[in-house]
Amino acid sequence: MVMASGSGRRDGGTEGQRRSSGESEQSSVRPSGPKKQLPVVPKVTPSLQSRAPPAPATSRNGTHASYGPYFLEYSLLAEYTLLSRQHLPGVYVQPSAKSSLTWFGVLFIRQGIYQDGVFKFTIYIPDNYPDGECPRVLFDFPIFHPLVDPTTAELDVQRAFSKWRRNQNHIWHLVAYIRRVFYKIETASPWNPEAAVLCTNDAELFKHKVVDCVKMCNSHLFDPPKIDDAHAIRFSPWMPNMHDEVRERMLNHWKPTEEQQSQRPGLSWVKPGSPWPFSKDGSPF
Repeated sequence: MVMASGSGRRDGGTEGQRRSSGESEQSSVRPSGPKKQLPVVPKVTPSLQSRAPPAPATSRNGTHASYGPYFLEYSLLAEYTLLSRQHLPGVYVQPSAKSSLTWFGVLFIRQGIYQDGVFKFTIYIPDNYPDGECPRVLFDFPIFHPLVDPTTAELDVQRAFSKWRRNQNHIWHLVAYIRRVFYKIETASPWNPEAAVLCTNDAELFKHKVVDCVKMCNSHLFDPPKIDDAHAIRFSPWMPNMHDEVRERMLNHWKPTEEQQSQRPGLSWVKPGSPWPFSKDGSPF
């Protein structure tokens, strides 16, 4: 009986040692299960009120892309209204029928060295007006002038408008400059060096070449326009059966009828002389 009890104690001790060694082995070995992950955040659909609106697309002139063409159209319409109010003598300008960025013009020189000259020109306005560069001016034919390129017939406008300022410069300023260069000739930094040298050193030869240039331009006066456009300026020979009646209408002052006088004009929030909408005092905005 004593031996049996002793062997039992030994077996119990062996089992205890096995348990302790097994526990130590389990504690020293890390579990090989999957790594711990953060709980999944549930998707929450935001309400329509808390949803941020997308950033509006803007055009190059800073306006909303979808409204940019309308602002440009309105700005050019205001520019043409300002031009028509200046009553510049001997200059006629009208926008193209296909694009408001193209304006056709003709200049009649009434005195000076270029007298009797009739010069057609085209104004090309940049599509980011009025934030872009100065509009370009091209004559139909190269004019013998220090500021006109003899190859491209383009007028040097950077001399007067090195930087186009949207709040200061207007297209009527450009048209006035086109007229002025034929009455006050400048020879510094010319685009046509030959014309500048002759104007400075040989006035007679310069005048002779100018007269030939005027005759050449007038000989092409009845040519079809170089641009196919309904508003391109066209000249035709005098036709009494057609032009006499139109001439009488132009010479006689137009008088409104009593019905037209009784009609009240519509409201306008544009200040006279300003190209910007809602610029009039007392406007609702």
